[in-house]
Parts: sequence; C-alpha cells; structure tokens
Amino acid sequence: MAQGPEPSPVPPYAGATGAGASASADDPGPDAPGYAGLATFADRPWMPGLDELRARRPDVAVVGAPFDIATTHRPGARFGPRALRAQAYNPGTYHLDLGIEIFDWLDVVDAGDAHCPHGLTEASHRNIRAKVGDIARLGIRPVIIGGDHSITWPAASGVAEAVGWGEVGLLHFDAHADTADIIDGNLASHGTPMRRLIESGAVRGRNFVQVGLRGYWPPPDVFAWMREQGMRWHLMHEIWERGSREVIAEAIAQAVDGCRALYLSVDIDVLDPGFAPGTGTPEPGGMTPADLLRAVRQIALDAPVVAADIVEVSPPYDHADMTVNSAHRVALEIFAALAHRRRSEAGGTVDLPGRPPHS
Repeated sequence: MAQGPEPSPVPPYAGATGAGASASADDPGPDAPGYAGLATFADRPWMPGLDELRARRPDVAVVGAPFDIATTHRPGARFGPRALRAQAYNPGTYHLDLGIEIFDWLDVVDAGDAHCPHGLTEASHRNIRAKVGDIARLGIRPVIIGGDHSITWPAASGVAEAVGWGEVGLLHFDAHADTADIIDGNLASHGTPMRRLIESGAVRGRNFVQVGLRGYWPPPDVFAWMREQGMRWHLMHEIWERGSREVIAEAIAQAVDGCRALYLSVDIDVLDPGFAPGTGTPEPGGMTPADLLRAVRQIALDAPVVAADIVEVSPPYDHADMTVNSAHRVALEIFAALAHRRRSEAGGTVDLPGRPPHS
C-alpha cells in the first residue's frame, strides 16, 4: 500500500508576542506551556550577565534568591525560585482586566540567581545585595523571588543604595511583622529583616507600612519598638472591617509620603494557608488571592515601585502548585500594571475586555 507524503511538523507557538519573543523548533517561545522549553520566569529571555543587562536595559529583571537557612519553622523556600520558573502554570500574557498584552509594553528578562552558598548567611546576603544593587543602578526594576524573608534585608539595601539611602518606602504584606531584634541568637533571621532595614537607615520607619498582620506574634514590646520608629500597620482585622481597597490606598499614601520610590515586599503567608499551604510559617485567617492580586496591581499602578520581592514560597509543603501559582501571579500583576503605565504614557488605550483601572 502506497504511503502518502510525510506530514509537516506542527509549528511552534506562533502566537508568541512581546519584547524579546521568539518561536522556533528549539525555542517554543513565551506562549508555550510551562512544562515546555527552558524554565525561565514566565518564559522570559534568560539574561544572567550584567553586561547583557547593561546592553539591553530591560524594564524589569527577575532575580532568584534561593536561600532559606534563616527560617524559624519549615524550610524549603530555597526551592521557591526554581518552582516559580518551572512549576507555575503559564496562563498567557494578555491581562483581561487591564486589556493589555503585557510584554508588548514591558521588557522583562530573567536575570538568574544570586549565588547563595549553603550554610553561609553573610556570603549569601552579600551576593543578593550586590546582584540586586547592580541591576537597580542600571535603572532596571529588580523583582526578587525568594527564598525566606531574610533576603529582603540585603535586597532592599541594594535598592536603597541605588535609589537613595532613606529615600525608599517599603510596603510589606505579611502575616508577621518580621521586626524582632534577635531570634535564637540570629540577627539575620527571617523574623528580623525589617528591624535591620530601619536600624540601618535604608528605610525610614515612617515610610515602612505593613498589611495583613494577624495571629499571635509579635508581642507588645515589639509593637512598642515599631511605634517608636513611626511604623504603620494594618492588621488583617482592619482589612476585614474596612475592605482591601480603602486600606491599600491609605497604605500607599503612608509608604510614599516624602519618598522618591517604593519597594514592595510580599510574603506569601499573607494569604490564608487554605490558598497557600506551601510556606514556612502558615497562619490561618489571611487574605484571599483575589484581594492580594488586586492590591498588588493597585500599588504598582499608583505608586513609584522600583523593586519588589515575593518570598517564603516553600514548594515541599505546597499542594497542586497552589502557592506557586499565586506567587507567580503576584509578579504578573506587577508586570501588567507597569505595562499599563507605559501604555498610558504613550497615549495608548485599554483594549477589550478591560477598562481603565480607576473608572
């Protein structure tokens, strides 16, 4: 029986669009599913070298900080950066609410990881600070994926060195304040980074605002220290009483008052563990992903965000990649909001099915 001609191979994901998009038999492009091709964040171009970044000058560089030896309870956040690159379900790149093809307007690359040698906190923190600071000094927004929350100390310090010491406000989503002085003899615990940033002067206490605190820690003496520094906080109970939109608008105003820029830090345990079980210190009674994602979008739309981190994703404790996907979408909301701002500056308009964010 005669055989017909060999069928042509199915072409790769030809719908790939956006800055740096490509699609070939060897590179399926940014519209490929998360399980295909190289594991970069949101399938963005891999660009770990500083010279490459200097030549391209993308808008955003994603930086991994695979470090978790400062955690007090369940470890595993060192696997967060890889999981966010390889295990997140890639939902596409068109943001429905804002009506925008994100990467047509925003150039995002994956700048690889800061080297975090095992057992060496000081060396790991130095490397994180150096890599993040180098990127920020190029005028590129670093988005750091951790890693336990101790990495905010070096990452925000690196940003403050680039933008201006004491000129960066910090808006911090978390179940816990992370303002302890010392934990088990450790000044660099994931429960202490916010105190270290304020003590160093990198972030002024009056521009340090926390959202989503709940549960049973810290005790009154720690809150007394926080009040002495001028810190502001919005407990989860306040969000329940007033609503997320009103609380977030106030938190933005507090964090940027008198500052040039804003650093956004999202501990994924701000979410209720029913939505985000894969974290080191889960605390019931937290935010829903719907509220967190819209809050992050609101911040990136309305505030001068120059850097962000997403931390405490511990894949070994996750279920069905729930936590990984929520953390991944936090980054996408930042990207979408920044893309919308770029489009608005260029005179572009919202496409279907979206609407202007403040309409």
